[in-house]
Amino acid sequence: MKIKAGIIGGAGYTGGEMLRLLVNHPSVEIAFAHSNSNAGNLVSDVHTDLLGDTDLRFTSELSQEIDVLFLCVGHGDARKFLEANPVAAGIRIVDLSQDFRLKANAGDQWIYGLPELNRQKITQASFIANPGCFATCIQVGLLPLAAKGLLNSEVHINATTGSTGAGQSLSATSHFSWRNNNLSVYKAFGHQHLNEIGESLLQLDPGFDQEISFIPQRGDFTRGILAAMYVECDLSAEDAQRIYEDYYADQVFTHVSRKNIDLKQVVNTNKALVHVEKHGSKLFIVSIIDNLLKGASGQAVQNMNLMFGLPESEGLRLKATAF
Repeated sequence: MKIKAGIIGGAGYTGGEMLRLLVNHPSVEIAFAHSNSNAGNLVSDVHTDLLGDTDLRFTSELSQEIDVLFLCVGHGDARKFLEANPVAAGIRIVDLSQDFRLKANAGDQWIYGLPELNRQKITQASFIANPGCFATCIQVGLLPLAAKGLLNSEVHINATTGSTGAGQSLSATSHFSWRNNNLSVYKAFGHQHLNEIGESLLQLDPGFDQEISFIPQRGDFTRGILAAMYVECDLSAEDAQRIYEDYYADQVFTHVSRKNIDLKQVVNTNKALVHVEKHGSKLFIVSIIDNLLKGASGQAVQNMNLMFGLPESEGLRLKATAF
């Protein structure tokens, strides 16, 4: 019997990615895709690449006859939706907003859904707070050091995201004429994902008390995140490589490369790739993900697979485009 899934916010970028993944997931049946603004419209009229893949229409109605609910809505809207629409007991929820990521907002019910950190907890969870895209990319670059108590200096991070990271709603900085052939910094030292990154590092290293200096950038490409980080570190290059390879040895989607990495290796996949180098006293770390897949909808499906006891990679063996 297939898992019946409902999607709230199916018309946006993360909702579209969720539909693309679940339409082809061998163990899932999409029960409904909710969108007030597109109710009655074919999903393929909004996400035109799905023409021929599904005859599903968006609906404004909600059904409790589901096994899992994906909340692909804006920050603040997931909590409001659940307050206005109580979900029946037994329905599992994966929230892609930031509403339940922090311990102060999550209570005891919500588990932070980063498999590289909380795989065992996720398998037992009913409610998953899917991590942020920047947070996912940065954390996979830092978790192995935190696990060994080796983050003993300020963490310096510069990370660039594609335009889809800003969501589908138009803003002054999302128009093609502004974004194309352009690069800009935003929310320097104050990005909202810093809080969840800090909580995850403390989970692995309760003594972690170093400053995280994070400079986010908007890139002129569509999707993907590249994070470049460095810390003071006494490890040799080989010892650092071994620590990273050991930490991710059992991970399905996160891999450590001995060669330098580039964004095209992960775009359109659920992979996270990490590369480490030693430069004098500094350990340099590069990590890359697709912000809409491993940074959002792909990771949400990965979490669903874990929650329902499916193979972690089911429906997620996606291939990058080399050129």
